[in-house]
Amino acid sequence: MKIIIIGGGAAGFFAAITAAEANPKADIIILERGKDLLQKVKISGGGRCNVTHACFVPRDLAKNYPRGERELMSPFSKFSAGDTIDWFDKRGVELKIEEDGRMFPVSDDSQTIVDCLFGTATRLGVKILRGYRVDDLAVGLNGKWQISTPERRFEADKVMLATGSSTAVWSLLERLGHTIVKPVPSLFTFNIKDERLKDLLGISVPNAEVSVDGEKLKESGPLLITHWGVSGPAILRLSAWGARVLNHRNYQFTVKINWTSGHTVREVEDTLNYCKSDLYPKKHVSNTPQYDVPNRLWQRLIAASEIGETIRWADISKRHIQNLAQQLAQGSYEVRGKSTFKEEFVTAGGVRLEEVNFKTFESKLLPNLYFAGEVLDIDAITGGFNFQAAWSGAWTAGKAMAL
Repeated sequence: MKIIIIGGGAAGFFAAITAAEANPKADIIILERGKDLLQKVKISGGGRCNVTHACFVPRDLAKNYPRGERELMSPFSKFSAGDTIDWFDKRGVELKIEEDGRMFPVSDDSQTIVDCLFGTATRLGVKILRGYRVDDLAVGLNGKWQISTPERRFEADKVMLATGSSTAVWSLLERLGHTIVKPVPSLFTFNIKDERLKDLLGISVPNAEVSVDGEKLKESGPLLITHWGVSGPAILRLSAWGARVLNHRNYQFTVKINWTSGHTVREVEDTLNYCKSDLYPKKHVSNTPQYDVPNRLWQRLIAASEIGETIRWADISKRHIQNLAQQLAQGSYEVRGKSTFKEEFVTAGGVRLEEVNFKTFESKLLPNLYFAGEVLDIDAITGGFNFQAAWSGAWTAGKAMAL
């Protein structure tokens, strides 16, 4: 049996290894159009590779996928985060859990994961061919898949596409009859030009709440102020859930930011009145930040509330308290565009999920054609979940192809 996997990334290598271990007699080839392999693995997580997330219940794990939650339930019941940990551990790579649940190799070096995947595939006899761009894909008269590249022609019993967000491959699939859901960016940051955030690069809040005006989109978590606007897990998660809505708005919208870990405007007003009457009546408002808001950000919110730097809490007016409570719990910020980190880049879109059998990751339209990774219309929030979908899908497809 000959299996050809198109795409030398995380899903491609994982599927090849799984198939080779399940069927040692199979002739397995990985075709990669570029010269470098596993590039996304290498640069992900700031060069550390966020392998998976410490979420071990399949149903809970699936809830982290804006697109693909229902479809991933079956694959996750067979190969989930715990299985990923065991898989790498058996091949000499120990993973560690960070405070937020993300999991990295103990080495803190993505090369550890690259070496494991490449070394295991090579040891199992998987042929890895670089610089082979697939120009055409078709079923021959003998019922086998014909793969055309500028260099040569290949024939295979089974083919898997693990080509990520390749528009060329999606075009090939459309010609073969598959539906491609229009790709749009996911996991991006918000561009905001606002005096309240100007020159506050690097300031972060551990638990902010962010919502989009006019939409049912709300996320909470760490938020980071950057030189172009705001980033951090709360923003990246919001962008994932709102990928299509925000694309439709051309990335022009208003966000409300709550800097107080989700307290309501009324609750914040009560706290500020307590500061005025009991806690700090003789102290300057500008020198006593609340809700763990960083001092420089607090100063900006004070200024935006029209409170002078020398105003004491005892002298603050009701209007000023209302203004400050609004800034802290429900400040409005105009988003005018997005920015995308290359290492975090994820696309929402790809092969329509209704056209795939998720018990095997085989095409429902074209027998012996399989998919894994971002070629499918599946994507997740940040935190190792996109890699987990790749591992689970590739493992499932690899097992099925080996039969």
